[in-house]
Amino acid sequence: MTDELQELKEHAEHAAHDRSMAPVSLTMATLAVMVAVVTLLSHRAHTEEVVLQSRANDQWAYYQAKDIRMHTDRNFADFAAFVTATDYAKAAKAREASLAEAEKYQKQTEEIQGEAKKLEAETDLERRRANRYDLGEVFLEIGLVITSITLLSGRRVFWHAGILLGVVGMVAAATSLLVK
Repeated sequence: MTDELQELKEHAEHAAHDRSMAPVSLTMATLAVMVAVVTLLSHRAHTEEVVLQSRANDQWAYYQAKDIRMHTDRNFADFAAFVTATDYAKAAKAREASLAEAEKYQKQTEEIQGEAKKLEAETDLERRRANRYDLGEVFLEIGLVITSITLLSGRRVFWHAGILLGVVGMVAAATSLLVK
């Protein structure tokens, strides 16, 4: 075993018997739990973001299908206006039916487009929430690592720095609840 590893092992054994390190250990355990909770919330927010994006994509595909139908009906109506037919009344009726159908699709595409934009806005909101959770997770993990250095070094400054970073992480994660 190298000298450095031996020294680290001795520090760890000393810390296990040193009661003054109990608050540090408790802080580490608390930070670990907070990391787990924030990570779970982050994963759920990212999952919700993916689901919403999928729904928005489906809505845009539906919009495109209706838009294509609308243009097809308008093109048929335009074509029917120029084609000479033996039965003019029948051709005019087909043209009017196509125009009415195109108008119906026009209204539907506007509604579908509105729903797709709404879903995209929800996706963006969830993405911003997830990013806040991710930021909180990073600070909590760094705080946990910095706090653990206290056990190896015995220097309380690392413990205080770890607590500070943990608080910053919790605040960052909590701000995800304020995202509108």
